[in-house]
Amino acid sequence: MARFRHLLTAFALFLLLGSGSARAEAFLSAYEDLPLPPGLTEVAGSGMSFDSPSGRIVEAYAHGTARAADILKFYAATLPQLGWTRESDRLYRREAEALRLETTQDRAGVTLRFTISPE
Repeated sequence: MARFRHLLTAFALFLLLGSGSARAEAFLSAYEDLPLPPGLTEVAGSGMSFDSPSGRIVEAYAHGTARAADILKFYAATLPQLGWTRESDRLYRREAEALRLETTQDRAGVTLRFTISPE
């Protein structure tokens, strides 16, 4: 039930942000209600998701030309609307899960690593 509620919230958020500057371009395939910021696309085949006895574990990557500061600003604006509580620029919590955002910069752009794990 909570998963359905989050999916509906994500869809409403996608519609709401569709005309704004912080428009979500897509959602992660490994975690259906986690939007991708403009300028990033998911790295195909790089993610994994499985259920453990203590909860779901997800790791996924996105890459693109967005600036790391803009990525973190995007998530600071969108994740609370999806039920995530901001602990820091790179750490969010929702229900019994923690979401960690890690960015690395190279000549080709920025890579964003998503890690979701049970608390």
